[in-house]
Amino acid sequence: MNEPKKLYRTEGKAAMLAGVCGGIAEYFGLDPSIVRLLWAALTLFWGVGLLLYIVAAVILPRKSDVYPGY
Repeated sequence: MNEPKKLYRTEGKAAMLAGVCGGIAEYFGLDPSIVRLLWAALTLFWGVGLLLYIVAAVILPRKSDVYPGY
């Protein structure tokens, strides 16, 4: 039985700030740079991106918490 995908923050070299965009990119199978560009556009054009990023950084667990031994 396949384990369901889990959303988390990346760690190490994959994380630029808090690892939110890297985690979202891994979840959806996208390049992290594309997610970061989309997130920056969301912040610049609608102003909610920064608030959503902070909330996600607080709420989402780290990858090592979701997958022990990572």
